[in-house]
Amino acid sequence: MAIPGCPVSINIPGFIQKIADRDFEGALEVIKETNALPAVCGRVCPQEEQCERKCIVGIKGKPVAIGNLERFVADWNREHNHKEKVTHPGVCTHKVGIIGSGPAGLACAGYLAKRGICVTVFEALHEVGGVLLYGIPEFRLPKDVVKAEIDNLRDMGVQFETNFVVGKTATIDELIDEEHFEAIFIGSGAGLPRFPNIEGMHSIGVYSANEYLTRVNLMEAWKPGSRTPIIRGKSVVVMGAGNVAMDAVRTALRLGAEEARIVYRRGAEEMPARKEEIHHAEEEGVIFELLSDPTKVSATPDGFVQSITCVKMELGEPDASGRRSPKPVAGSEYEIACDVVVVAIGTTPNPLISQSTDGLDTSRHGTVTVTGTHGRTSKAKVYAGGDIVTGAATVILAMGAGKDAAKAILEDLGVAE
Repeated sequence: MAIPGCPVSINIPGFIQKIADRDFEGALEVIKETNALPAVCGRVCPQEEQCERKCIVGIKGKPVAIGNLERFVADWNREHNHKEKVTHPGVCTHKVGIIGSGPAGLACAGYLAKRGICVTVFEALHEVGGVLLYGIPEFRLPKDVVKAEIDNLRDMGVQFETNFVVGKTATIDELIDEEHFEAIFIGSGAGLPRFPNIEGMHSIGVYSANEYLTRVNLMEAWKPGSRTPIIRGKSVVVMGAGNVAMDAVRTALRLGAEEARIVYRRGAEEMPARKEEIHHAEEEGVIFELLSDPTKVSATPDGFVQSITCVKMELGEPDASGRRSPKPVAGSEYEIACDVVVVAIGTTPNPLISQSTDGLDTSRHGTVTVTGTHGRTSKAKVYAGGDIVTGAATVILAMGAGKDAAKAILEDLGVAE
């Protein structure tokens, strides 16, 4: 019995039995059969949707907290220095390259390495971990947890090359033709931020959430004298209401903001962030400006953000999908004084890989097109999964895509699972 709908679903009865027997090493082995990053999933996956909502125990009471148990088991084994028992043939017979060290790439790497494939992960930044390291704050996903999971992959034989920008350092064709990789998996995510088409977006103090969180999480901009400083606003406005927006607004509070607020054009019920993350933000004092849409960022004479203008919105009639579209209320403009604006309204894939790879089909949104559910692209020997295929989504969906692509790679290489 597995978790319905979960892309890295685990053997629930076997897992629970191991925990009941206090065999936490064995419980981790059960998880690792399908999930390469349990300590991560236990913290950031939407368990209330993937696990708990479908748990039959929850019909009459509280559902089994699978996510918390998964987190506990992974943490216990790490704290007690219990290494995963990996069966590795010792001799690699095939060579596979993976672009991006985020959740999709790491899941794909782990699945292949366990089956004796020589795996090299190419990371554009100077540290491994992708969005897990630079996009999710320390208070939600500690960096030592991510690094421990990556160390487990290193112990399995996975090689990591940092500061390697595929499309610049080398193209996919060069990796295949000159470096003799037999397959390439693209898991580079969707890191190109979107900005609203409003006045003032080039003011000093306007950040994309991607840049804001990367400066803080990866570049340690919160440290005095950091080489990548950040404006520590006293009043911070975050546009958007997804999980990234919640991470950004809670980060602003930890950087010393006296006021940190979410501005979102829909209502509370439409906020896409996890209820848990919204609850934490409310507990920490975040202000929610709902049914409000930014229309302008105003700056001082020397170019620094000083305020944002918003218009009140109202929800119209439901469309064909059942979603009510927001409409501006005439004459309802108002101004919010602020010195930092963080834009968290979505991202798209960086076009570098698609532009440098002949024969790789993409959608009109810039995402890589795959056939079926196993990540095969229009280009032979090239696979893709995660946000670069779906657009911005969740860690668990990216991991599931990485695992599915790994299965397709094994099948196409003629390697038995």
